Order: sequence, then structure tokens, then C-alpha cells
Amino acid sequence: MKSASIIMIIGSALLLGLFVFPLWSIELEAPQYPSGIGMNIHLDGLQGKEKHDLQNIDGLNHYIGMRKLPKADEMWEFSAFPKVIGGMAALGIIIGLLGLFKVISAKWFLGWLILMCALGILGMYDFNAWMVDYGTNLDPKAIMKMTDADGNPLSYKPPLFGTKHILNFVAHSYPSIGAYMMGFGMFLTFVAFWMGNKKVKSLKA
Repeated sequence: MKSASIIMIIGSALLLGLFVFPLWSIELEAPQYPSGIGMNIHLDGLQGKEKHDLQNIDGLNHYIGMRKLPKADEMWEFSAFPKVIGGMAALGIIIGLLGLFKVISAKWFLGWLILMCALGILGMYDFNAWMVDYGTNLDPKAIMKMTDADGNPLSYKPPLFGTKHILNFVAHSYPSIGAYMMGFGMFLTFVAFWMGNKKVKSLKA
């Protein structure tokens, strides 16, 4: 149980990497931007990959009626997500310490993992819902009104995951370093549960 608890502590602590590294990355490629422009999505706000990328994206979006990218104080997620991640990291570390001193069983490791998975799914759902609204709720007074073959307004929603062609742009949306650290941390907590559960079964045998 000692080794399992230490792994649980390490896995939970890896979530703290999200306070340093971005969670997600979106990049746009186009002939007028040969080196691409993009943004990194952090727990507490958006940051351009280069100095003026956010301004350039807002400038492009203005022509097709998309809203400006939100500031940190304009979305409740940017204040709530750091608290959720910080709380889950602290809870996981506490559970790991209690396991280390044999106060609780490895089943608590699994409980933490299930809760973390549920929160992750809710977070992705919220992220996708924001992108749908951002890419489809357009200003009717936009300078450019692009429609499909049937005359319906085009959607400019970036992909949640993967690559998508939007007009003359190619949008790439993928997890970044923080997401990989979180994923690996969650994998470690499953390993911790498996090791702890296996140890208990061997003692009962």
C-alpha cells in the first residue's frame, strides 16, 4: 500500500502542472499567415502563441461577425477551473497520505479518479458548448456574410479535437502540455488503485 499511496500522491500533484502549462492549443494556418497564428488556453485565461496573435484573431473575426475573444474576467470558467483543479490536486494528495498511513483503502483512489473523469467530461462539454456559441452566434451586421450552397450562414466553430478547414484557414485543436500532465497523473492514480487493490487481495489469500 505504501508504493501505491506514493504513486497516488505523485499522480494528483501532476494536476498542478496546469497552473504553469496550457491545457489546450488552437492554431490557425492560412496563406496570409505562413507561420500560423494561435492561442493557448490556460486555466485562468487565453494567451497568444505570439505577442499579437490574439489581436490578429480578433481582427479576422470582426469581419465575419464573431465576438472578441473573452478576457479572463468575462468567463466564469477562468475563475472556477483553477479552484476545481487546485481542490482536486489537494484532495488527491490528502487521500494518498491517508493511504500511506493505512487510514483508508485503495478504493478511495478509484473514487478520486471517477470524480476527476466526471469533472473532465463536464469541462470538455462546457468547452465545446462555448466554441459552438462562439462560432455560430454571429453579428448580423458583419462586414462579410458567408453562406453555404443552400444559403445558410456558415459556422466558424473550431474543432474540439483535430483539424478543420474554415474558409481559407486550417484550424488545429489539440491538447497541450498541461492536459498531458493531467492525463498521465490520472493514469498513475489508476495504477495506484490497481497496486493497492492487488496488495489487499494478496493479503487475504
